[in-house]
Amino acid sequence: MKRAILAAAVLLAAPLVLAQDGPYTVTKVTPDVTMISGNGVFTGGNVALMTGKDYRVLIDDGLTSFAPKLLDTVAKLAGGPIDFVINTHVHGDHVGGNAALDATGAVIFAQDKVRERLLPDPKDAGGKSGLPIVTFPDSMSFHVDGHDLTAVYVPAAHTDGDSIILIKDINVIETGDVLFNGLFPFIDLESGGSLAGYLAAQQRVLDLADDDTLLIPGHGPLAHKADLQAAHDMLLDAKARVKKLVDAGKSLDEVLAADPLALYTDKWSWDFITTPRMTTTLYRELSAAPK
Repeated sequence: MKRAILAAAVLLAAPLVLAQDGPYTVTKVTPDVTMISGNGVFTGGNVALMTGKDYRVLIDDGLTSFAPKLLDTVAKLAGGPIDFVINTHVHGDHVGGNAALDATGAVIFAQDKVRERLLPDPKDAGGKSGLPIVTFPDSMSFHVDGHDLTAVYVPAAHTDGDSIILIKDINVIETGDVLFNGLFPFIDLESGGSLAGYLAAQQRVLDLADDDTLLIPGHGPLAHKADLQAAHDMLLDAKARVKKLVDAGKSLDEVLAADPLALYTDKWSWDFITTPRMTTTLYRELSAAPK
């Protein structure tokens, strides 16, 4: 009897997968926050939707090619047009729906460097109309339907324009690509990302979270602090393993041949960031090789 009651309590407390809507899986995180993620296909990064009586906020918006379907899915959930879009960073799998949402009247917000990087060629955001309209250097707060959202800049992490989004009153954090849950992370050195900044950004989220915090990652399933801690610990250990070889004067080819991250392959390697690619990124950063 006690086990049955405990099991029921766990089920009630767990986020609820509401539906499979074509290419999307819809997961209810809290009564006001929904996570929209790819359903067996790559639609871009995870999308977070906050709905309320007066306002609707979307955090990230996937790939341009999926924008029509995303808007259709969001329309079923939101009960009205999107008022604000917050981009967590510049990559096209997170800003691809910007132009489509701008056409519906949404105002797009992002950290300063997101607009700076998109400005020369905004195709990843769906075109010129997908450029963020309002940008901020360090942080920006949104006060919507009794909730306080704060976008906080975490420099030189996944890129040079990453933001994490805090919703303190309901204990939810949208991490953007500061967390690839259960996957090797992509640290985009060409777009201003860095290993040190990535680890610092993860530590920032760890410091802000508690055991009950729900984390909406840039990629992967809904997470808790323990999931982020596991990703952070893995990256710290991976850094140490590659650094030992770099300090011994090994070349990149020699490091790859030694395969120092082999113990992580089965759990963390995936089609975009394989073990060799993760090793190469760490080597480039730790050896100060040209980027």
